[in-house]
Formats: sequence, structure tokens, C-alpha cells
Amino acid sequence: MRTLCSSTLIGEFFVIGFAGLVAMKDPDLSTSTVWTVSGIAMVLCLLLCGVVTRPGGVVFGWALQIALVASGFVVPTMFVLGVMFGALWWASVHFGRKIDEAKARFAAQAAQAGASGASGADAV
Repeated sequence: MRTLCSSTLIGEFFVIGFAGLVAMKDPDLSTSTVWTVSGIAMVLCLLLCGVVTRPGGVVFGWALQIALVASGFVVPTMFVLGVMFGALWWASVHFGRKIDEAKARFAAQAAQAGASGASGADAV
């Protein structure tokens, strides 16, 4: 799950940076405000890559997705991109968990096969 979720978050990191560039063109927003908000969101993306498998990591990821969609009120294109990244986040979490379960199952089977093979070798 970590690989898929981290890939999505790194993509969001870049999209947030580009959205910051677009938001700078809005005369109602100060450059410092745009880059403070964008910078915090970008740093959160990077930090979340490291904690996504810890308790609450996925929940923080969902909060980031909601914030990304809400940023559409400033940069309207972010409504579409936010929904797209929300779908990617869901897929990353959903399929990442399935991959983790399959890996655990294969590891258990390999350990069981190794244990039965070792006990069979002792008997010979």
C-alpha cells in the first residue's frame, strides 16, 4: 500500500505546486499567502508518504484529498484534479491493501513450505 499511496501523494505534490503558480495570477491573493498554503500542503504530501502505513495515515490522506478538492474555490481546475486524485487515493488504498494481503499470504505459504521441507529433511 505504501508504494501506491506514496506515488499518488508525489503526484499531488507537483499538482499543488502548479496550482500555486496558477493561483499567483489571481490579483485578490497575495503571493505570500498562496505559497504559504501551497507550501504547507506540499510538505504534508511528503510527510504523509512516510506515515501512510501508520495508524491514522490513510485518514490524513483523505483529509488532504478533501482539501485538494476544496482548493477548487481558488483555482477552479482543482475541482476536477481533486476528484481525480481522490479517485487515485481510493484506488491506491484499496488495491494497496489487497496487494499487502496477497504478499502476506504468499509469505505465510512460503514459510509453511519451508518448515515442512525442513522437517521432511530431518526425517531422512
